[in-house]
Amino acid sequence: MTAIPLGILDLVPVSSGSSPSDAVTATLDLVRRAEAAGYARYWFAEHHFNPGVIGSSPAALIALAGGVSERIRLGSGAIQLGPQSTEATIAEEFALLDAALPGRIDLGIGRSGLATGGPSAPETAPETVTGGLLIPEPFRFERVFAAPKFRTLGALLTRGEGGPAFADQVETILALLGGGVGDGDERVALGVDGSGPELRLFGSGTLTARLAGRLGLPFAANYHSAPSGVLISVEGYRSSFVPSDRLAQPHVVVSADVVAAGTSDRAHELATGYGAWVRSIRTGAGAIPYPSPAEAARLPWTDEDRRLVDDRVRTRFVGTAVEVADRLETLRDATGADELVLTTITHDPDARAASHEAIAREWVRRG
Repeated sequence: MTAIPLGILDLVPVSSGSSPSDAVTATLDLVRRAEAAGYARYWFAEHHFNPGVIGSSPAALIALAGGVSERIRLGSGAIQLGPQSTEATIAEEFALLDAALPGRIDLGIGRSGLATGGPSAPETAPETVTGGLLIPEPFRFERVFAAPKFRTLGALLTRGEGGPAFADQVETILALLGGGVGDGDERVALGVDGSGPELRLFGSGTLTARLAGRLGLPFAANYHSAPSGVLISVEGYRSSFVPSDRLAQPHVVVSADVVAAGTSDRAHELATGYGAWVRSIRTGAGAIPYPSPAEAARLPWTDEDRRLVDDRVRTRFVGTAVEVADRLETLRDATGADELVLTTITHDPDARAASHEAIAREWVRRG
């Protein structure tokens, strides 16, 4: 099977002892190096009020990345859409980005956990290995979204009750980027030149997957953050897919969390801080600045802590570029992905960039 395109998903991580300015500088360096390495896409995740990740505005980061790149596609992975979100503003922002960087903009949209009270509780399912791919038991997010910080975030980032459903919001954005909304003199349209931004939906369950299928949109499944739901969401997307003027057949992107280095031992050393970083998110405190291997090794752990992060730690692909590429092939084959998008966080930004470069070289060699 021919190697499929690789992309990068960037949370703009802040390392311990560094500043947000340092994080942005490191991200823009990675954009340049990713383009040179042959990555097809570079996406920015949306997260708010986390000291360890500062990707609060994908649109702003896309604009910055456009200034240091020439060809790589740039996008959001994903804008977190809630009932109080303004669809018109999102459509306008990405139409403007498309005007500045024509043919290079991806608009990825997902459902906001803050606005909906978190992901719906998954059905209990035993851990399995399918096609060599580990599918862990579903993680339950009740503890995360019950944390006091999330109540404050909900008050800051959402207003009022109700509002349009997620499906209605997506269809409004599609209309604004297409023929417009309203009739006759009341019609509002953006007048997007050319094809406009490429819209896709991101999700970890069947609701968003089936919506993407019904609307004939590409779908991105989150193995990196919700590994238990990747196969069921991809199956739901494909089974509900209806061809559209945007897409003739299903197109699936699957994410993976990876770290590669010259030796497996070195890669695992670089990955040491990951468990503590995930723990900070899943306890509801928010992502901490990413610890160095030495700092992470000194942190106390309980059995409950280990259970809290187990599914994420065991589904991260860590090793040499050859070892990571082997596991990416397993992920590709098990999901039937058309593209893979990789996210990597290490304390040393240069190690993060070197990891992506090494994986790209190995992937091209296999192609």
